[in-house]
This record gives sequence, structure tokens and C-alpha cells, in this order.
Amino acid sequence: MIEAQVITTPIGPLALLAREGVLLAAGFTTGPDEMFARLSPELRAEGLTLTDDLGRPARAVRDYLNGDLTALDAVPVEQPGTPTRQRLLTALRQVPAGVTISYAELAERAGLPRTAARAAGSACAQNLIAPFVPCHRILPSTGGFGGYYYGTPVKQWLLTHEGAPAIERLRVREESR
Repeated sequence: MIEAQVITTPIGPLALLAREGVLLAAGFTTGPDEMFARLSPELRAEGLTLTDDLGRPARAVRDYLNGDLTALDAVPVEQPGTPTRQRLLTALRQVPAGVTISYAELAERAGLPRTAARAAGSACAQNLIAPFVPCHRILPSTGGFGGYYYGTPVKQWLLTHEGAPAIERLRVREESR
């Protein structure tokens, strides 16, 4: 059985879905159903139950929000993907809080050529475990924030919370468009 908990955050509810302490999905949604629907049919067949406390993943979110920017890093995660996507997700998870890189740099960190930036973008777009797998830390090399499944304001908030450099300058440039 997959367990779910919704945690209130300054940027809205964060749904967490886990099985035996391993996070399978997380996202800024009003409830776990949206995240559950994105799981594979095999996982959905296990069913979903709500819990008041998922334990370690929930504590990590609270600690992260309270300033321990490395708290999310220690939570085990699991999501599907090809070997290339898994390399990209692993490289993505290694981008530290407060750091932003481009999609091309993410591709390089995963052992791919810089020209695999689209593959890196696709891995970010299909990431099921935000912000634990921090796709919000990847920005387009052309400038701006780029897209984010949960909206640019959420991405901006996360980056500001983490103290990423030049975020205010990016925000002003985005608002002036």
C-alpha cells in the first residue's frame, strides 16, 4: 500500500507519496490524487491510503522549510525511467541547494554531451519527486526561469528560499516581459 500525506508549506500544499519509507512521488498539489495518477499502473494497483505522518519524508520537508537546506537529500527516492533518465535524475539530485545550472550542464553531469540538453529538460519535466529531486535548480541557458510543473512562482520561491544567486535579478527580468 502506498501512503500519502499532505503538508502545508508557505507556497501551498505538498503531497508526499511513499512506500516503506521510499518516496515515490511528491508535488505541490492540493491532494495526493494528482501525484498518484502519475504513477505507473503497477504502483497504482497497490492502492493509496492517507496518513497523518509519513515519518522521515515529512520531517525532511519541515526541516527544509526551517532552513536545513540539505534535509531533502537524505530521503530515499525511486522513480521509473530509462538508464539515461536515471543518470539525469541522479545528477539532478546532486545539484546542491542554492546552486543553479543549465540543462546542458545537467546533461554533462550525467555523462551526456551538452547537446543532450533536451533530454535533461525532459527528465526535469517528468520528474515525479519535486522538490526532493530538485528540478527547480535547473534554468535555461538563454535566461529566465524556464518552465516548472508547479508554476514559476513556486520555482522562484524555492530558489529564493535556498539563497540561489541572481534570483532577484531573474525575477525582475521575468516580470518586465
